[in-house]
Amino acid sequence: MRKRLALAHLPTPIQRPKRLADAMGVDLYVKRDDMTAGPEAGNKIRKLEYLLAAAREEGADCVITCGGLQSNHARATALLSAGLGLRAVLYLRTADVAAGAPFEGNALLDRLAGAEVRLISPEAYRDREAVMAEAAAEIRAAGGRPYVIPEGGSNGLGALGYVRAMEEIRKQLDLGLAGGKPFDVIVHASSSGGTAAGTALGAARYGVAGEVRAMAVSDDRATLARVALQLMDDARALEPHLGAPAHLVVDDSARGPAYAVATPEQRQRIVQVARLSGLLLDPVYTGKAFAGLWDLAERGELAGKRVLFLHTGGLPGLLAQGASFADSM
Repeated sequence: MRKRLALAHLPTPIQRPKRLADAMGVDLYVKRDDMTAGPEAGNKIRKLEYLLAAAREEGADCVITCGGLQSNHARATALLSAGLGLRAVLYLRTADVAAGAPFEGNALLDRLAGAEVRLISPEAYRDREAVMAEAAAEIRAAGGRPYVIPEGGSNGLGALGYVRAMEEIRKQLDLGLAGGKPFDVIVHASSSGGTAAGTALGAARYGVAGEVRAMAVSDDRATLARVALQLMDDARALEPHLGAPAHLVVDDSARGPAYAVATPEQRQRIVQVARLSGLLLDPVYTGKAFAGLWDLAERGELAGKRVLFLHTGGLPGLLAQGASFADSM
């Protein structure tokens, strides 16, 4: 087994939001991975347990990663790195580099953690791997020991975080929680593919679900499916005991007009979910994914199925877009 740091508060609970489930007509459960920690919470911490362990093992004193301006992954990396005594360098994508990073949401937390924020245009971000490799070379030349973490923590090693999450769910089911039997489908938001890859591999390995539906929030279905399949191969190369994955369906029907831009209907769903269950979803990831799940329910595609929604966090991103909800209340 690969080394990992115990950074998350585990196991996270599986809850059944009855009023919400009844409103949707779905046998719905929610895996609360928005509760993996405090301000660093969300799905990224499970990946970072492995990635930061590797950084420590290599003797790194600095980590370099990237994401959008309000990246949950960058925020989690910054906060966890601070606790471990590692310098964090974050390349954050924004259409207006000259405007600087705002003092709100994840961008505020990045600064509070002492991360070095380097804003980058969407055009330059397309070559993010080369950009981070160049930064690592500069840091090494100055005597530092950098470790590069890919976007979203999504590589074969990071994907193992969600293989382990499925093992955790299996143990919860074995205790009789959440009905004590496997789910028919797991639904979650997906952007960089690591959570989808690990969940599909782990769901099959531990008999948690026969299907994983990754709701794309950024790239189209074909692109995300290709990335997830490659990450599964990379994870299996690290852990040869992992076999064939659960059936992975990549669904891009709810990705909205652009990354981090939700439709008015999706924002309304976020409000409905909060008022029916107290669950807080964000307009970047979980809100879009849950809106897509609700659409599936309305079409009758989830009738008679046990459904687990994987809540991957994202609260700071919701708070950063508060003004956009003015017409949804």
